[in-house]
Amino acid sequence: MAQIERRGDLQWRARIKKKGFPEQSKTFFTKKDAEDWSKIIESEMIRGTFIARTESEKVTFGDLVDRYLREVTPSKKNWKSETEIMGKIKERFGQHALVAIQSKEIAEYRDELLEKRAASTVCHYLNAISVVIDTALKEWGYVLPANPVRNVRRPSQPTGRDRRLSTEEETALIEECRKSGNVWLVPVVVLATETAMRQGEIFKLSWEHVNLKRQIAHIPETKNGEARTIPLSTRAVAALDALPRSIDGRVIQARQDALRKCFERAVVRAGIKDLRFHDLRHEATSRLFEKGLNPMEAASVTGHKTLAMLKRYTHLKAEELAKKLG
Repeated sequence: MAQIERRGDLQWRARIKKKGFPEQSKTFFTKKDAEDWSKIIESEMIRGTFIARTESEKVTFGDLVDRYLREVTPSKKNWKSETEIMGKIKERFGQHALVAIQSKEIAEYRDELLEKRAASTVCHYLNAISVVIDTALKEWGYVLPANPVRNVRRPSQPTGRDRRLSTEEETALIEECRKSGNVWLVPVVVLATETAMRQGEIFKLSWEHVNLKRQIAHIPETKNGEARTIPLSTRAVAALDALPRSIDGRVIQARQDALRKCFERAVVRAGIKDLRFHDLRHEATSRLFEKGLNPMEAASVTGHKTLAMLKRYTHLKAEELAKKLG
């Protein structure tokens, strides 16, 4: 049976002692609130659904975010972007006790974000809230019936781009890249369309990780955190073999931002509509399948961790499929 005790002039404390359970106590401003809370806790104990929430009631979400940023985030490759997102969600929920964060509030936050941010970005925010709570529950000893984010619907994301580069467009693009005056532009475009390497991976490539005789290039650090070794086509080997060597060992000596602008201007001069540099990775991935590689072989080249992501980057030309059908 719960004990309801007066504390001073303004508070009431409820205490519950039941065999087999840790003592529970909580202070309220009204006697009715203390009695209502006691009934709920005693009912949970009787039904076997009781969960000790004391620590979860004391700790704030802001405390958990701070701890996550200290103990987990520094080890991540994307620590800068994660730190920024964590700061934003702390502004919204930082003062909330862990037990006070409900699915309804998170859904409202989702809708507010969707008014000014893309669906994919909103998903990153929801994932950040969820990972902090999951870590608190699984590793730090806090208790909740469930992670409230799991009951919140994720916004639908737009379908992936299906932009393919036609033979005519590629010829025009290479021609304009040669005219740009930037000697690194053509080899970078060739590497992108032949290897499916990301732009950042191309610019980080060093000669010590390239073996033209074996026709391979090793990337020790990738976006998803896993190293991979890429087979080089004869066209990619020729493009690399023609490049000058530098004392610092970098394959591409141009600045990434400057070369991206050169690429954008070449696209305009070539009269090509709606083509981004990242579309070259899509193009290269699709070509791998058109050359006969199976999904596992293609994934080993592109570095995609799941077949679902690989599918998003793959858009086969109907005419190529028709040739296979006979």
